[in-house]
Amino acid sequence: MLTHKGPTMHVLVIGAGGFVGRHLVGRLVANGVSVTAAGRDPVRLAQALCGVSTIRCDLARDSADDWLPRLRGMDAVVNCAGLIRDGGRYAMVHDQGARSLFDACYACGVSRVVQVSALGADAGATTRYHLSKRAADDYLANLDPSGSRMDWVVLRPSLIIGRGGQSSALFGALAALPLTLRLGRGRWRVQPIHVDDLIAGILRLLFREAPIAARIDVVGPEPMTTDALTASVRHWLGLAPVPVVRLPRWMLAAATRLGIGPVTRESLTMLEAGNIGDVDPLIAATGLVPARLGVALARTPATDADRLAARLMPLTPMLRWLLAVVWLAGGIVPLVLTPAATNRALLAQVGLTGTPAIAALVAGAVLDIAIGLALLARVSRAAMAGIVVMLGYTAILATTMPALWADPFGALVKNVAILGLALAVHALENDHG
Repeated sequence: MLTHKGPTMHVLVIGAGGFVGRHLVGRLVANGVSVTAAGRDPVRLAQALCGVSTIRCDLARDSADDWLPRLRGMDAVVNCAGLIRDGGRYAMVHDQGARSLFDACYACGVSRVVQVSALGADAGATTRYHLSKRAADDYLANLDPSGSRMDWVVLRPSLIIGRGGQSSALFGALAALPLTLRLGRGRWRVQPIHVDDLIAGILRLLFREAPIAARIDVVGPEPMTTDALTASVRHWLGLAPVPVVRLPRWMLAAATRLGIGPVTRESLTMLEAGNIGDVDPLIAATGLVPARLGVALARTPATDADRLAARLMPLTPMLRWLLAVVWLAGGIVPLVLTPAATNRALLAQVGLTGTPAIAALVAGAVLDIAIGLALLARVSRAAMAGIVVMLGYTAILATTMPALWADPFGALVKNVAILGLALAVHALENDHG
């Protein structure tokens, strides 16, 4: 049974900067709960979350001894940490890191632990994502099988829909296209739950007085196809129906291998296998009846910002690639394709001849290529570096060769469009970095 160690419940939320973590922290604070938010960047957490204290943690590195001082005075712990892409870290974060956390919770006498896992992290798990989640779930369950000393509950949600979620971003992007893209045959079955209902369920479990030791699938009230899910999101966005174009499975698989878009190999496998469960155990444990997706979406009507985000989402990586191509071309073309005589004539107009001209040409080309490669590698502030360099180039050319402003091919005027593209990429980089 959950027992408070003070006048107010104190909850530690791991992965508080993530999609579920942010929503959970907000609702806990609104319910008068004292919250400590844990993540890899506590300064950024403090900026993003209101009314909570923050601490640094890193599930990939922290041992049980690291967790012990952080858990003093905590009534409950909710582990929302999870990786979208592996990068070789699923086992470290989902499994090994979670085990260290659970060991420390048990040693410190934390009353209740809520582990946010994933639907499919069961005996039939096949992906690295699900296997790593299941290993941690099993470990927590075996620490105290009856929950006699430490209550525990493993929540296994299906697709979670709501603002800021990867699933919403994916299906919002599909829904907002001029032609709706169908994933595979469009018949893959999912049972999405809105993030508000997931959070409501977690709160009820935290406030529940009766002891609990259980694994619970967290799903909506009814299964639906991926086609139906896309149609529901499009309706929520306030967009009229449009023809559907099939996106073959092989094309989806190629996109996951290239790392394009929010779909990963694991999520594609999950969709193909079906992502449905039984809602009754959730209702029995919490008394909460999740809303049908259409009703849940209608509780927070879509805004112009939602429609804009859905339409821009597929373009976001493309903008970066286009800007990278501009910079790479700016470096490769003068070095490889432009005749040497043409280069010498252009540099002479800005007062450079001989060795200084060659040095300037090579240095400028190398700088352009470096910026292009940095953009492709998603180096922080690469777009801003490009803006500074481009403004420098523009100032030099505008001063020494003002006639270029009237060039019929827009030699300098085009820089205005490139500036807009670079500012957009920088804004998107700053938003997600």
